[in-house]
Amino acid sequence: MSGFSPTSFGVIGLGRMAQALLFPLLESGQLSAPSVRAAVASAASADRLRQQHPDLAIATEAAPAWGCAVVLLAVKPQQLEAVAAQAPRLEAAEPPLLISVLAGVTLARLQRLFPGWRVVRAVPNTPALVRCGLTGLAWGEGVDGPQRAWVEALFAQVGEVLHLPEPQLDAFLALTSSGPAFVALVAEALADGAVAAGLPRPQAQHLAQRTLAGTAALLEQRQLHPGQLKDMVSSPGGTTIAGIRRLEQAGLRSALIEAVLAAAERSRELA
Repeated sequence: MSGFSPTSFGVIGLGRMAQALLFPLLESGQLSAPSVRAAVASAASADRLRQQHPDLAIATEAAPAWGCAVVLLAVKPQQLEAVAAQAPRLEAAEPPLLISVLAGVTLARLQRLFPGWRVVRAVPNTPALVRCGLTGLAWGEGVDGPQRAWVEALFAQVGEVLHLPEPQLDAFLALTSSGPAFVALVAEALADGAVAAGLPRPQAQHLAQRTLAGTAALLEQRQLHPGQLKDMVSSPGGTTIAGIRRLEQAGLRSALIEAVLAAAERSRELA
Protein backbone atom coordinates (compact mmCIF):
# COMPACT_ATOMS: atom_id res chain seq x y z
CA MET A 1 0.00 0.00 0.00
CA SER A 2 2.96 2.36 0.65
CA GLY A 3 6.53 2.47 1.95
CA PHE A 4 5.12 1.74 5.41
CA SER A 5 4.37 -1.98 5.77
CA PRO A 6 3.30 -3.05 9.27
CA THR A 7 4.14 -6.57 10.30
CA SER A 8 1.18 -6.86 12.67
CA PHE A 9 -2.29 -5.34 12.94
CA GLY A 10 -4.33 -5.15 16.12
CA VAL A 11 -8.04 -4.44 16.39
CA ILE A 12 -9.67 -3.32 19.62
CA GLY A 13 -13.39 -3.80 18.96
CA LEU A 14 -13.98 -6.03 15.92
CA GLY A 15 -17.41 -4.68 15.03
CA ARG A 16 -18.91 -4.03 11.61
CA MET A 17 -16.77 -1.01 10.76
CA ALA A 18 -13.54 -2.70 11.85
CA GLN A 19 -14.46 -5.78 9.82
CA ALA A 20 -15.18 -3.60 6.77
CA LEU A 21 -11.64 -2.21 7.02
CA LEU A 22 -9.81 -5.40 7.98
CA PHE A 23 -11.24 -7.97 5.61
CA PRO A 24 -10.21 -6.23 2.34
CA LEU A 25 -6.63 -6.17 3.66
CA LEU A 26 -6.80 -9.91 4.24
CA GLU A 27 -8.51 -10.65 0.92
CA SER A 28 -5.88 -8.68 -1.02
CA GLY A 29 -2.99 -10.32 0.81
CA GLN A 30 -1.75 -7.02 2.21
CA LEU A 31 -2.13 -8.54 5.66
CA SER A 32 -1.95 -12.21 6.59
CA ALA A 33 -4.38 -13.70 9.10
CA PRO A 34 -1.55 -14.77 11.49
CA SER A 35 -0.43 -11.12 11.72
CA VAL A 36 -3.83 -9.97 13.04
CA ARG A 37 -4.77 -9.83 16.72
CA ALA A 38 -8.34 -8.80 17.52
CA ALA A 39 -10.07 -8.13 20.83
CA VAL A 40 -13.81 -8.03 21.53
CA ALA A 41 -15.77 -7.31 24.68
CA SER A 42 -17.54 -10.61 25.32
CA ALA A 43 -16.79 -14.31 25.09
CA ALA A 44 -19.99 -14.82 23.08
CA SER A 45 -18.83 -12.31 20.46
CA ALA A 46 -15.39 -13.93 20.35
CA ASP A 47 -16.91 -17.40 19.82
CA ARG A 48 -19.23 -16.19 17.07
CA LEU A 49 -16.45 -14.38 15.21
CA ARG A 50 -14.08 -17.34 15.56
CA GLN A 51 -16.68 -19.57 13.92
CA GLN A 52 -17.06 -17.09 11.06
CA HIS A 53 -13.31 -16.43 10.71
CA PRO A 54 -11.38 -19.42 12.09
CA ASP A 55 -8.04 -18.13 10.75
CA LEU A 56 -8.10 -15.01 12.94
CA ALA A 57 -6.85 -14.72 16.51
CA ILE A 58 -9.85 -13.26 18.34
CA ALA A 59 -9.95 -12.93 22.11
CA THR A 60 -11.48 -10.98 24.97
CA GLU A 61 -7.97 -10.21 26.22
CA ALA A 62 -6.64 -7.05 24.54
CA ALA A 63 -2.93 -7.37 25.39
CA PRO A 64 -1.94 -9.21 22.16
CA ALA A 65 -3.66 -6.57 20.02
CA TRP A 66 -1.92 -3.75 21.89
CA GLY A 67 1.42 -5.31 21.00
CA CYS A 68 0.93 -4.79 17.24
CA ALA A 69 2.64 -2.22 15.02
CA VAL A 70 -0.73 -0.72 14.03
CA VAL A 71 -3.83 -0.77 16.22
CA LEU A 72 -7.33 0.09 15.02
CA LEU A 73 -9.38 1.41 17.93
CA ALA A 74 -13.07 0.81 17.18
CA VAL A 75 -14.84 0.60 20.54
CA LYS A 76 -17.74 2.76 21.68
CA PRO A 77 -16.69 6.25 22.85
CA GLN A 78 -17.99 5.60 26.37
CA GLN A 79 -15.57 2.64 26.63
CA LEU A 80 -12.52 4.74 25.79
CA GLU A 81 -11.22 5.47 29.28
CA ALA A 82 -11.43 1.83 30.38
CA VAL A 83 -9.79 0.63 27.18
CA ALA A 84 -7.01 3.22 27.42
CA ALA A 85 -6.19 2.04 30.94
CA GLN A 86 -5.26 -1.36 29.46
CA ALA A 87 -2.95 0.04 26.78
CA PRO A 88 0.81 -0.13 27.40
CA ARG A 89 2.75 3.06 28.15
CA LEU A 90 5.41 3.15 25.50
CA GLU A 91 8.98 4.29 25.25
CA ALA A 92 9.76 2.61 21.93
CA ALA A 93 12.24 4.07 19.47
CA GLU A 94 9.64 3.61 16.73
CA PRO A 95 6.20 4.41 18.21
CA PRO A 96 3.32 2.24 17.00
CA LEU A 97 0.39 3.74 15.15
CA LEU A 98 -3.06 4.07 16.69
CA ILE A 99 -6.03 4.69 14.34
CA SER A 100 -9.19 5.78 16.15
CA VAL A 101 -12.64 5.70 14.56
CA LEU A 102 -14.39 6.88 17.75
CA ALA A 103 -16.93 9.65 17.16
CA GLY A 104 -16.08 12.96 18.78
CA VAL A 105 -12.78 11.85 20.35
CA THR A 106 -10.14 14.48 19.58
CA LEU A 107 -6.49 14.00 18.75
CA ALA A 108 -5.54 15.86 21.92
CA ARG A 109 -7.54 13.42 24.05
CA LEU A 110 -6.11 10.43 22.21
CA GLN A 111 -2.56 11.65 22.67
CA ARG A 112 -3.21 12.27 26.37
CA LEU A 113 -4.69 8.80 26.88
CA PHE A 114 -2.11 6.99 24.74
CA PRO A 115 1.27 8.56 25.48
CA GLY A 116 4.06 7.33 23.24
CA TRP A 117 1.72 6.43 20.37
CA ARG A 118 1.35 8.15 17.05
CA VAL A 119 -2.38 8.73 16.63
CA VAL A 120 -4.75 9.24 13.72
CA ARG A 121 -8.36 10.34 13.99
CA ALA A 122 -10.60 8.84 11.33
CA VAL A 123 -14.30 9.55 10.74
CA PRO A 124 -15.72 6.87 8.39
CA ASN A 125 -19.43 6.53 7.68
CA THR A 126 -21.74 3.54 7.48
CA PRO A 127 -21.80 3.23 3.64
CA ALA A 128 -18.21 2.04 4.03
CA LEU A 129 -19.82 -1.34 4.77
CA VAL A 130 -20.66 -1.56 1.04
CA ARG A 131 -17.46 0.25 -0.05
CA CYS A 132 -19.32 3.48 -0.82
CA GLY A 133 -18.09 5.34 2.23
CA LEU A 134 -16.63 8.72 3.06
CA THR A 135 -13.79 9.04 5.57
CA GLY A 136 -12.28 12.21 7.03
CA LEU A 137 -8.74 11.97 8.40
CA ALA A 138 -6.79 14.19 10.80
CA TRP A 139 -3.22 13.51 11.89
CA GLY A 140 -1.59 13.54 15.29
CA GLU A 141 1.98 14.54 15.99
CA GLY A 142 4.74 12.54 14.37
CA VAL A 143 2.67 10.59 11.81
CA ASP A 144 5.02 10.56 8.82
CA GLY A 145 4.37 10.49 5.08
CA PRO A 146 4.54 6.70 4.54
CA GLN A 147 2.26 6.10 7.52
CA ARG A 148 -0.21 8.67 6.22
CA ALA A 149 -0.19 7.01 2.80
CA TRP A 150 -0.85 3.60 4.39
CA VAL A 151 -3.76 4.89 6.47
CA GLU A 152 -5.25 6.69 3.49
CA ALA A 153 -5.02 3.52 1.40
CA LEU A 154 -6.66 1.56 4.24
CA PHE A 155 -9.75 3.75 4.16
CA ALA A 156 -9.67 4.17 0.36
CA GLN A 157 -10.60 0.47 0.17
CA VAL A 158 -14.08 1.38 1.39
CA GLY A 159 -14.69 4.73 -0.30
CA GLU A 160 -13.47 8.29 -0.71
CA VAL A 161 -10.91 9.76 1.70
CA LEU A 162 -10.55 13.44 2.64
CA HIS A 163 -7.80 15.11 4.69
CA LEU A 164 -9.39 17.77 6.91
CA PRO A 165 -8.31 20.17 9.64
CA GLU A 166 -9.55 18.58 12.84
CA PRO A 167 -11.98 21.45 13.69
CA GLN A 168 -13.91 20.57 10.52
CA LEU A 169 -14.40 16.92 11.52
CA ASP A 170 -17.47 17.68 13.66
CA ALA A 171 -19.29 19.14 10.65
CA PHE A 172 -17.99 16.29 8.47
CA LEU A 173 -19.31 13.74 10.95
CA ALA A 174 -22.69 15.49 11.21
CA LEU A 175 -23.17 15.40 7.44
CA THR A 176 -21.58 12.08 6.45
CA SER A 177 -21.94 9.88 9.55
CA SER A 178 -25.28 11.13 10.87
CA GLY A 179 -26.52 11.98 7.38
CA PRO A 180 -27.25 8.36 6.37
CA ALA A 181 -29.76 8.15 9.23
CA PHE A 182 -31.41 11.37 8.04
CA VAL A 183 -31.55 10.03 4.48
CA ALA A 184 -32.94 6.70 5.74
CA LEU A 185 -35.69 8.63 7.52
CA VAL A 186 -36.50 10.43 4.26
CA ALA A 187 -36.55 7.07 2.42
CA GLU A 188 -38.91 5.62 5.01
CA ALA A 189 -41.20 8.65 4.83
CA LEU A 190 -41.29 8.55 1.02
CA ALA A 191 -42.22 4.87 1.14
CA ASP A 192 -44.92 5.58 3.73
CA GLY A 193 -46.34 8.23 1.44
CA ALA A 194 -46.39 5.80 -1.48
CA VAL A 195 -48.18 3.22 0.69
CA ALA A 196 -50.72 5.87 1.67
CA ALA A 197 -51.18 6.60 -2.04
CA GLY A 198 -51.86 2.92 -2.78
CA LEU A 199 -48.59 1.05 -3.45
CA PRO A 200 -47.76 -2.23 -1.64
CA ARG A 201 -45.16 -1.79 1.13
CA PRO A 202 -42.33 -3.88 -0.45
CA GLN A 203 -42.70 -2.10 -3.77
CA ALA A 204 -42.88 1.31 -2.10
CA GLN A 205 -39.67 0.67 -0.15
CA HIS A 206 -37.83 -0.56 -3.24
CA LEU A 207 -38.94 2.41 -5.31
CA ALA A 208 -38.03 4.91 -2.59
CA GLN A 209 -34.52 3.45 -2.30
CA ARG A 210 -34.00 3.38 -6.06
CA THR A 211 -35.28 6.94 -6.36
CA LEU A 212 -32.74 8.17 -3.79
CA ALA A 213 -29.90 6.18 -5.35
CA GLY A 214 -30.74 7.36 -8.87
CA THR A 215 -31.06 10.97 -7.76
CA ALA A 216 -27.68 10.88 -6.01
CA ALA A 217 -26.07 9.34 -9.10
CA LEU A 218 -27.60 12.00 -11.37
CA LEU A 219 -26.44 14.86 -9.14
CA GLU A 220 -22.91 13.47 -8.98
CA GLN A 221 -22.43 12.33 -12.57
CA ARG A 222 -23.93 15.46 -14.15
CA GLN A 223 -22.39 17.73 -11.49
CA LEU A 224 -25.76 19.38 -10.94
CA HIS A 225 -26.58 21.78 -8.14
CA PRO A 226 -29.55 20.31 -6.23
CA GLY A 227 -31.61 23.36 -7.15
CA GLN A 228 -31.02 22.65 -10.84
CA LEU A 229 -32.38 19.14 -10.52
CA LYS A 230 -35.38 20.41 -8.55
CA ASP A 231 -36.14 22.91 -11.32
CA MET A 232 -35.69 20.24 -14.03
CA VAL A 233 -38.44 18.14 -12.44
CA SER A 234 -40.83 20.94 -11.41
CA SER A 235 -43.24 21.74 -14.24
CA PRO A 236 -45.50 24.81 -13.91
CA GLY A 237 -48.62 23.84 -12.00
CA GLY A 238 -47.45 20.22 -11.88
CA THR A 239 -47.29 17.44 -9.33
CA THR A 240 -43.72 18.05 -8.17
CA ILE A 241 -44.10 21.73 -7.35
CA ALA A 242 -47.31 20.90 -5.46
CA GLY A 243 -45.37 18.44 -3.34
CA ILE A 244 -42.46 20.87 -2.83
CA ARG A 245 -44.92 23.49 -1.62
CA ARG A 246 -46.09 21.10 1.10
CA LEU A 247 -42.47 20.31 2.07
CA GLU A 248 -41.69 24.00 2.40
CA GLN A 249 -44.83 24.52 4.48
CA ALA A 250 -43.72 21.68 6.76
CA GLY A 251 -40.22 23.14 7.15
CA LEU A 252 -38.30 20.16 5.72
CA ARG A 253 -35.36 22.25 4.55
CA SER A 254 -34.97 23.97 7.93
CA ALA A 255 -35.41 20.68 9.79
CA LEU A 256 -32.54 19.05 7.88
CA ILE A 257 -30.27 22.05 8.43
CA GLU A 258 -31.00 21.97 12.15
CA ALA A 259 -30.44 18.19 12.27
CA VAL A 260 -26.91 18.57 10.85
CA LEU A 261 -26.15 21.45 13.23
CA ALA A 262 -27.43 19.45 16.22
CA ALA A 263 -25.29 16.46 15.26
CA ALA A 264 -22.20 18.66 14.91
CA GLU A 265 -22.84 20.26 18.29
CA ARG A 266 -23.26 16.83 19.89
CA SER A 267 -19.96 15.74 18.41
CA ARG A 268 -18.28 18.74 20.03
CA GLU A 269 -19.94 17.88 23.35
CA LEU A 270 -18.60 14.32 23.17
CA ALA A 271 -15.10 15.72 22.80
